[in-house]
Amino acid sequence: MPSPVEDRPARSVPRGLTYLSIAGVTWGTTGAAVEVIYRSSDFGPMAVSFWRFVSGMVLLLAAGLLRPSGPAPRTAGQPPGRRALLFTGTGAGLAVFQSAYFGAVMQTGLAVATIVALGAAPVLTAAGGRLFLGERIGRSGLSAIGGALIGLAILVLGNRQTDVRPLGVGLALLSAAGFAASNLLGRWTGRLGAGEDPATLTVWSFGIGAAVMLPFALGEGVWPQTAQPGRVLAMMLYVAAVTTALAYPLYFAGTAAVRAVTASVVMLIEPVSAAALAVLLLDERLTAATIVGTLMMLTAVGGLALAESRPAER
Repeated sequence: MPSPVEDRPARSVPRGLTYLSIAGVTWGTTGAAVEVIYRSSDFGPMAVSFWRFVSGMVLLLAAGLLRPSGPAPRTAGQPPGRRALLFTGTGAGLAVFQSAYFGAVMQTGLAVATIVALGAAPVLTAAGGRLFLGERIGRSGLSAIGGALIGLAILVLGNRQTDVRPLGVGLALLSAAGFAASNLLGRWTGRLGAGEDPATLTVWSFGIGAAVMLPFALGEGVWPQTAQPGRVLAMMLYVAAVTTALAYPLYFAGTAAVRAVTASVVMLIEPVSAAALAVLLLDERLTAATIVGTLMMLTAVGGLALAESRPAER
């Protein structure tokens, strides 16, 4: 059985970790931007998600037209069936991840939805990586998952009142499964040595995800009513350009370079970034729970990053 680090170039690991960290920090700003959209219009979560995918796809296609032509993609000889599975599975996984999470927030509140969805994602990813990819979790992986989950619980539950509802918990678990599936698919193709070009994968995934979300967006109302169109447009452009067209290709490039469980744990930087943004820009109070939870999560992520860059555990 190959070791966790023997199936990819060692030099790609730090780059992959950097890409994932940038994506996680960027995604941490999404909540604040979307909250402004909600307060300034009657946009619903499915409609926001639909336009996020569509606009991100358009921006990436435009960037591709402006990019100088280079060598042929390394996926040119990849079996069509494998590419179709990757594109369809990733697009559907992202649609499930995002829409189920928004549904969980509506049913059981932000705190419980966040801790269940983001907490279950590394566990499901680790189990899937072990079952389907033969990736070892190891002592460092188990320690990182445990430390990150404890830190996430302190960070989220220590600052908010909770209202646990079974339907919301179920939707949050479904969201975590969608995230884990897209993570594992990206890692699977990366391990085969024919990982898809991140921009191409993102464009196809967004297109398929948008198609999945369209009926729900139409049900909510795909065009917003707002008295502040400039503010809504500015926030939608930020979400499309920065947290979508920039962050998702970096995420896919990162998942192809490191173990699936590592990618999942590193992405827990997202709630840390969101907490820091709330304190620095939204005048939220810096609590002991915020400090302790953030330090625990960053320690877990940092420890796992160091372990990922060293030879595999025996």
